[in-house]
Amino acid sequence: MIPETATTATTANLNLATKHLSNRDPILAVIIEGAGVATITPHKNYYQELVESIISQQLSVKAAATILKRFVGLFSSSGFPTPDQILEKDIEALRKVGLSRQKAGYIQDLARKVLDGTIRFNHLDGLSNEAVIAELTQIKGVGLWTVHMFLMFCMGRLDVLPVGDLGIKNGIKQLYGLANLPTADVIERIALENNWHPYESIASWYVWQSIDNKPLL
Repeated sequence: MIPETATTATTANLNLATKHLSNRDPILAVIIEGAGVATITPHKNYYQELVESIISQQLSVKAAATILKRFVGLFSSSGFPTPDQILEKDIEALRKVGLSRQKAGYIQDLARKVLDGTIRFNHLDGLSNEAVIAELTQIKGVGLWTVHMFLMFCMGRLDVLPVGDLGIKNGIKQLYGLANLPTADVIERIALENNWHPYESIASWYVWQSIDNKPLL
C-alpha cells in the first residue's frame, strides 16, 4: 500500500503536484501560473462532512448554510449532533428546519449505518479510493459525485478524477477546445494524455479555477 503521506494533500505534496502538472500540461501550466499552489485542507471529521454534504446537495451555499445552522440548533447539546441524537428526532422534526423529506431520510439512514457498523470512519484512511466509494455509497442519497468530493476535499486524496462534475466538464470543454461536453471516457483520455496522474484531484482544482467555478452536480 502506498503510504498515506504520499497520496494526500500536504503542503509538500501540493507543491509537488503543481510542479508535475506545470511541466507536463502546458494548458494547465497557464492556469497554475495565475492561481498558484492549490489550496486543499483535508480534515478527519468524516461523519459531519457527510451530513453536511447531504444537506447541501442541489442548494446554494447560502441556503445550505442557513439550513445547516437550523439543523444543528434543533439539538439541545453543544456541538454537532450525534447519530443517536439524529435518530431521536422524527422526519417531521427534521423537515421543520428546511430539509426535504428525502434528505431527512438520507441523514437518518447515515446515522443508522454509523450505529450498526455498516459505515466505519476509523478505517477509511487505510482504504483505496474504490473501497471508500463502495462503502460510502451504501448510504442513501450519497452517490459517486458526493464521494468524489469527500475524497478530494475531506480526505485530501490527490488521485481523484470527478468525471461526473459539470464544472469539470465545462472547464475541460473550454480549455481543450472540445465541441461538446466531454463524456467520462473523454475526460479520462485527456487526463491520461496530459499526464495528470497521480495528481488528478489537483488538475481538477485548476480546471475549476479556469472557469472561476466550484464543483457542481
